[in-house]
Amino acid sequence: MGIFTRLTDIINSNISHLLDKAEDPDKMIRMMIQEMEDTLVEVRSSAARVIADRKELDRNLVRLKKVEDDWLAKAELALSKDREDLANAALIEKSKLVDLAQELEQDRAPLEEALKKYEDDIVRLEAKIKEAKQKQKTLIERKNSAESQLRVRAKLYDNRIEDVMNRFHLMEKRVEETESRVEAQELGREKSLHEEFADLEAAENVADELEELKAKLAKKNAKDEKK
Repeated sequence: MGIFTRLTDIINSNISHLLDKAEDPDKMIRMMIQEMEDTLVEVRSSAARVIADRKELDRNLVRLKKVEDDWLAKAELALSKDREDLANAALIEKSKLVDLAQELEQDRAPLEEALKKYEDDIVRLEAKIKEAKQKQKTLIERKNSAESQLRVRAKLYDNRIEDVMNRFHLMEKRVEETESRVEAQELGREKSLHEEFADLEAAENVADELEELKAKLAKKNAKDEKK
């Protein structure tokens, strides 16, 4: 594909639309950026050649002007020596150089036009590269966010967490059963001092174990969220 065809395709491209259709957007955008940067190098090289041609044109015009001045000086010298024939010949040579300079000057307009076109293309191409790199940054951020969410969800559905929750519910049930037994024993009779202390100790032990399990679960969840 020629440089101008590639350049036209790039400038007219809708990056978002191309990424939406791509099976692998990350790979697609890396290829696009590489293609744009390669094209930019070629456009700059072409512009450099035009600038070199323009400088060569300027140098030739300067040389022609110098030769023109030399022939004019010779014509003046010939006239001062009453050699009108030589003066006329010198002016003829000068006239030829003037015509040549005018022809060369006509080549300046196409060079200036080409250089302006390259400058415009470079500006638009650099804008496209900037847009593509911003899309690449956004794509990477979205990819990292999605991967992070997958890790968190994998942790949430981990069997170990399910086991801890089951143990937690079992412990709650044991506490409720203990509390129920305490309440049942209190019905219809008065507890002895020994029984009351025994019930207090049992309830305290179960409550401590429940709080320990809650703290362990909270610590586990906080650690998973940080990841």
